Amino acid sequence: DSKFYEPVRVKEFLKESKLQDQVPLIIVCDLYGFVEDLTKYLYDNGLTNYLNVYVCKVNPNQTPAVVGALLDVDCNEDYIRTLVKSVGKLAPTAELVSACEKRSRLKILLSWLEDRIQEGNTETATHNALAKILFDLNRDVEGFLVNNQYYDSRDVGKYYEKREPHLSFIAYKRGLCDAELIDLTNRNGMFRQQAKYLVGRQNEPLWLQVLVEENEHRRTLIDQVIQTALPESENPDEVSSTVKAFMSANLPNELIELLEKIVIDGKRFNDNRNLQNLLILTAIKANAPKTMEYIKQLDNYNAPDIANIAIGAKLYEHAFEILKKFKHNTQAIQVLIDHSGNLERASAFAEQLNEPEVFSKLGLALLNAGSVKEAIHSFVRSKDHQYYMEVITAAEQQQHYNELIGFLQMCRKVTRDPHVDTELIYCFAKIGSNREISEFISSPNYAQIQQVGDRCFAEGLYEAAKTLFNNISNFARLASTLVKLNDFSGGVEAARKANNLRTWKEVCAACVDAQQFRSAQVCGLYIIIHTEELDEIIHYYEERGYFEELIALIEAGLNMERAHIGMFTELAILYSKYKPEKLMEHIRLFHARMTISKIIRVCEKNHQWLELTHLHIHFKDHDNAALTMINHSVEAWEHLLFKEVIQKVNNMDIYYKSVQFYINEHPSQLNDLLSVLIQHIDHKQVVNIASAAGVLPLIKNYLLTAQRDDHKVVNHALNDLYIQEEDFAALRHSIDTYHNFDSVDLAKRLFEHDLLEFRRISAYLYKKNKHWDQSIALSKQDGLWKDAIDSAAESKNPALVEDLLRFFVKEGRKDCFASTTYICYDLIQPDVVLELAWSHGMTDFAMPFLIQTLKDTSTRIRDLEARLAPAAVDPNAAVSSQQLPPGAVFLPPGYAAFPPPGL
Repeated sequence: DSKFYEPVRVKEFLKESKLQDQVPLIIVCDLYGFVEDLTKYLYDNGLTNYLNVYVCKVNPNQTPAVVGALLDVDCNEDYIRTLVKSVGKLAPTAELVSACEKRSRLKILLSWLEDRIQEGNTETATHNALAKILFDLNRDVEGFLVNNQYYDSRDVGKYYEKREPHLSFIAYKRGLCDAELIDLTNRNGMFRQQAKYLVGRQNEPLWLQVLVEENEHRRTLIDQVIQTALPESENPDEVSSTVKAFMSANLPNELIELLEKIVIDGKRFNDNRNLQNLLILTAIKANAPKTMEYIKQLDNYNAPDIANIAIGAKLYEHAFEILKKFKHNTQAIQVLIDHSGNLERASAFAEQLNEPEVFSKLGLALLNAGSVKEAIHSFVRSKDHQYYMEVITAAEQQQHYNELIGFLQMCRKVTRDPHVDTELIYCFAKIGSNREISEFISSPNYAQIQQVGDRCFAEGLYEAAKTLFNNISNFARLASTLVKLNDFSGGVEAARKANNLRTWKEVCAACVDAQQFRSAQVCGLYIIIHTEELDEIIHYYEERGYFEELIALIEAGLNMERAHIGMFTELAILYSKYKPEKLMEHIRLFHARMTISKIIRVCEKNHQWLELTHLHIHFKDHDNAALTMINHSVEAWEHLLFKEVIQKVNNMDIYYKSVQFYINEHPSQLNDLLSVLIQHIDHKQVVNIASAAGVLPLIKNYLLTAQRDDHKVVNHALNDLYIQEEDFAALRHSIDTYHNFDSVDLAKRLFEHDLLEFRRISAYLYKKNKHWDQSIALSKQDGLWKDAIDSAAESKNPALVEDLLRFFVKEGRKDCFASTTYICYDLIQPDVVLELAWSHGMTDFAMPFLIQTLKDTSTRIRDLEARLAPAAVDPNAAVSSQQLPPGAVFLPPGYAAFPPPGL
């Protein structure tokens, strides 16, 4: 069906594609006239079965083009015959014959043509082709030309002209092809045949054509006519026509010669009627003064014909005398009427004869002259009803209904024509005689009461129409008539009896126009149950502004058993337009019985957003329901409804639109919304929306719930909130519990925070990320010595521990110095501790470390010696744990139970 492609390119593409199914190529080539290309392609590729499909099922009218193309490529004739035979009578004969004849291959159609003729085909092209083939086959051509009545003589004769002139003559003669026959016989010297044909043809124009002075063969032809054709003819009419032709050709010498030979010298036709006719005709044409003498002397001529010729020669009195002499009175008065134009003389002639036929002719003449009353009088005297149609027409035009009634009553006595009875009823109606109508239709009659009733109705004769329709129980038309008479209750009752949709519509429309709404509703209930009629009746009421009545009608129809979806739908639309306060209740009650999509469009147009929302919900279109509440929140939004709808939407973008909507218009209920969306939404996008709107604190509860899944963006958002709220405890709990966040970035942000606890968290984060230098430096900066010592100990880096010791020595923090040696015992070199303690007077604070070091060293030496000495059991070698000081078992190896001084 597409028109937006290039046919040639598509055709070439399909050919190159070598598709298994060639139907697409067939369709394109058929649409754009590429039939020859299609045929050659399919034939060349061995796809001839598709040629059968094309001509048999797709387009049989292209069979000639396909056959022509196959002949052009020298396709096997047997296949072509089979193909044509399969198409059968669907192939266009003329085009098919032309295609084969053009290629001199007409014989291949012989069997197909014979099949068509056996089927009773009378198409000219079929018989023409068969005539040509029979000649080529030499099969009784002459018999075919004489007996066959369906071939075109001109076409077949032309075909035979150079092959066999005699056969061409037979064809031309059979078809009365005058011009072709004359040309053929002139060219082939066949003047004897031409003369016989002309005499038998009896065609005056043809005679005039061959007898013109310019015809070089005229003398030869005349000789053949006089010497051969006419003497051999025994038909006086042929002689007569020949004489007429000679007269018309203005050949006086030849005409005299001919007449002398036939009428005077001849004995065969001397008393022949036709020859007498010819003698008078010759006189009329050549010697008019002697005509009247011949008319009175001769008795065996054809009076009517001669009279007509005399009329043609404007010899009206001669014609009248001829007809009067032979008692052709009706024709005689016709001459007076038509040619003399004297109706008074004609009337006197009719009165003199007192013949019905003469009065009939006079009546017709008077009727044609416009004298209708006088014409009716003549027809009544003649008791001639044959012109009743003309009389009725003329009388009705001049409104002579009383006179026409008498004429029609006369006609009823002599004929039983339904038209007469019908027109009689019409005349009674026109003169207002309803009593006569009732009496007439109650008696036997042949009137077409339906027809005359329709006519009376059309012309406003409603009382007469009422009587007629009631008589034939045509309740449909009776209903139409009653409403025209303002009898609306009667019209409704008649419509109920008719029980016809068209009648209900007509009566309903009339009641509406007359504001008879109760009756209109009765009719309307029978109309609105038909879905296809509902729109029309709604438009009719609306166009006239009767909205309340229309709504009442459809409301009443909802209680009917045949109430359908269209009624519920259209009532909803009417509520939307005219009673919007009823629309919501209607939707809630009947949403399952309405075409919701249609009502949606109306509600959108009328800006009824709440109703539109509910329609979308009932239509399972939760996306548009949510969008409607968002875009028109003042009228359509309800929090609980929105929560229910938003969970069912398919488009995730609506989730975020709803979040933005709640931020803008209902921020206090935002967390409630997010609580139902938490499983559907991307927390990152929600956080971005809230952050952009500056309401991140507003969704804290949602974030706390979402943090359970340890989302990075949620963690960052909450951490930011804790920082803003200066809630270091919550922040510390968050970073300890949830680890999916950028701790280094958070540490950097907290590095310079005003509050010590947040800087301490920064140091803690650096420590967790093994950024020992930053952690220790920050702890030293804020005097958080224990945190610094813990970070150094956790780093397992002796250099950091040594730097921290030197820092404490420099700051004079002897207690921290001692604590560091205690906590970082394994990471400190004894010589460093001893050096720093001796240099800065902290020997007492270093003593616990040194004692423990000596203890560990002694223990290791003793263990080493024990491993190297011979194996011997020494019961006093091991020191039992019960001999250790209290608490020593809970300290690192080698530490005393007492704390270092200064801590």
